[in-house]
Amino acid sequence: MADIELGIIGGSGLYQMKALEILEKRTVDTPFGPPSSEVVIGRLAGCKLAFLPRHGPGHVIPPSEINFRGNIFAMKKIGVRRLLSVSAVGSMKEQIRPGEFAVPHQFIDRTTRRVSTFFTTGMVGHVGFADPVCPALSGLLAETARKAGNTVHEGGTYICIEGPQFSSRAESNVYRQWGVDLIGMTNVTEAKLSREAGLCYATLALVTDYDCWREEEEAVTVEAIIAIMHDNVERAQGMVQALLPGLGGLSACACAALAANAVITDPAAIPTPLKEELSILFGGHQ
Repeated sequence: MADIELGIIGGSGLYQMKALEILEKRTVDTPFGPPSSEVVIGRLAGCKLAFLPRHGPGHVIPPSEINFRGNIFAMKKIGVRRLLSVSAVGSMKEQIRPGEFAVPHQFIDRTTRRVSTFFTTGMVGHVGFADPVCPALSGLLAETARKAGNTVHEGGTYICIEGPQFSSRAESNVYRQWGVDLIGMTNVTEAKLSREAGLCYATLALVTDYDCWREEEEAVTVEAIIAIMHDNVERAQGMVQALLPGLGGLSACACAALAANAVITDPAAIPTPLKEELSILFGGHQ
């Protein structure tokens, strides 16, 4: 199957752009159950793209119930090599203001209810996660955002909480003591699974609020987040389009190789059905 230049996980508004030619909406079967939605495959500026709404059409799936494994496996299965995650985040620092963009390089995982690995009983493996994002793709993303005239904060740490509740003030202040920059509910799980799948992964974070640590302001509300998100959708669409011409010139990275030798189970001990199910991910391990 021909490679798709870029896979994008985010809100459904990302693929509602006039210049996008929608080629098909594909139902993708995975060993982990159905992904959040059909995958929308289209062409934009001569590039083939795949879009997947993280929370399903109409935003019906809460963070803890997203089938993260199904989503990432589906992207890998249809030929995606690079994955861009677009999501709303809260700011944990004064200088990162609502309405601005961020491209984090690090994650802290504070989730408790979700499965964040493809490895399961019968096939054990480990991948390096010291540097969770693709430096080439993240660098291009930040550069593209700046060239488009946006304020973008490159680098920093995204802390991922379980949700769906926002933080208490006590939690928010503890996270600030840890020096984190952003807070959200989804991206670290996607980053971990993308690493195991050998995908280049980067996050475009849309800053919507100051969480609840900034006591001189009202605590974060859904209404405020939605208002800023709507304002940012067109800018995010523009950044996706502007990103595409630079993909072909990206420098080589090690993302795919990091998962190449991850499996440590004796090949003879791996059940044949499991080996076949996960061959798209770990087909090189015989």
